Amino acid sequence: MLAAMPDSAPSPVSAGGASPRAGGDACPGTLRLHRADDGALARVRIPGGVLDPGRADALLVAAERFGDGELHLTSRGNVQLRGLGTECGGGLAALLADAGLLPSAAHERARNIVASPLAGLDGSPSLAGWLAELDRLVCGSPAAAALSGRFLFALDAGGGDVDALGADVTLIAEGPDALLRIGAEDEVFRIPAGEGPRAALLAAEAFLRAARDSGAWRVKDLPDDVRAELVHAIGSAAGDPEHRPRPRTAKTPDPGAVTGPHGNAAATAATATATTTAAICVDVPLGQLTPAQWQLLTDTARRYGNELRLTPWRGIVVPGPFDEGGAAEALRNLAAAGLITTPESPWTGVGACIGHPGCAKSLSDVRAEAGAAVGPVGRLPVYWSGCERRCGHPHGEWIDVVVTPGGHRISHVRGERRDPPATVRNDPAALAATVAAARA
Repeated sequence: MLAAMPDSAPSPVSAGGASPRAGGDACPGTLRLHRADDGALARVRIPGGVLDPGRADALLVAAERFGDGELHLTSRGNVQLRGLGTECGGGLAALLADAGLLPSAAHERARNIVASPLAGLDGSPSLAGWLAELDRLVCGSPAAAALSGRFLFALDAGGGDVDALGADVTLIAEGPDALLRIGAEDEVFRIPAGEGPRAALLAAEAFLRAARDSGAWRVKDLPDDVRAELVHAIGSAAGDPEHRPRPRTAKTPDPGAVTGPHGNAAATAATATATTTAAICVDVPLGQLTPAQWQLLTDTARRYGNELRLTPWRGIVVPGPFDEGGAAEALRNLAAAGLITTPESPWTGVGACIGHPGCAKSLSDVRAEAGAAVGPVGRLPVYWSGCERRCGHPHGEWIDVVVTPGGHRISHVRGERRDPPATVRNDPAALAATVAAARA
């Protein structure tokens, strides 16, 4: 067994200046709402993005009863409810708790877990056991309740998709082993797969001890020497590190049918063939779903694999198995409802923050601007931000469009590198052309 990391291992040193925790953890949850210009906002954590139809129904009821009726997907595979009344908190919490979406009031904002959305469907290993165990361990740890709403766990099926997101603690499946990564370090620790969830929790608890004095919310916020001590302390329990650089850009699921060699866990020996359509995948324009779209997705899941998986790229995977006609019919219906079902859609790769009028800090209605600028499919994703905070922006390589007082700043981001930007002032046609050229 992997031993617990010693309490005394990292002795943090203040980074100097204001502590990252000086203003308090402002991340919204379901018990503490965030006030926005379009009403209060709740963020419902969905570990691994996995929902059964009953819980999906409960989210729709909550959106329609307390909010604006729509469901907003986040870059961590969670759901935001917007337009809430400020007095709805008790009723909302009760509804979500009854549906099993609030298993621990103390840990509701700490349950930030992303997982490879095609795990177990496309030939990669299933992560269902890891996901259930890690969520159980987090909710059962008194210390983990102190994790901020920004701290992130990632469970990667081996393809590097969520490993590329730069989570604070990442588990990567590799045969009988798990690879444990801390932050964005290029080294991993190899441990038995069965010890993975416990090791991830112990690493998170070790981070909390390291962050006591520095006030860091996330591993990347730690001073360099404290972060090095944290990794060393974890390594002393887990063994020698292996060099394994983190992928810089995620390979996201393409919209459409997903084929797999064995189908999913619901497939029987008779239906699990080499030609099984294991799932279908759709992307959601700007991550915003109407009640009718959400209901259609839920009904599709109920008819087939009885599950929805929300992706960190604001898409949804519906596991099957599907027969050929069933997959084609489901994709036609979802396309008719306005969802993205092929990579050739002009909306593929286009994202935006909520913008004006939903956010007081936004300098523009970036969602309308993104829609007006939609054109040929670009090689790179593009993300529109209404201010310099760039809430919800992607990771890896993308085209960054930020509204500033002097105009729209367009730049090519490659991880930590950013090309010299171009700025477009008050010219929608020039803006659309500049963004299209940058994406191409």
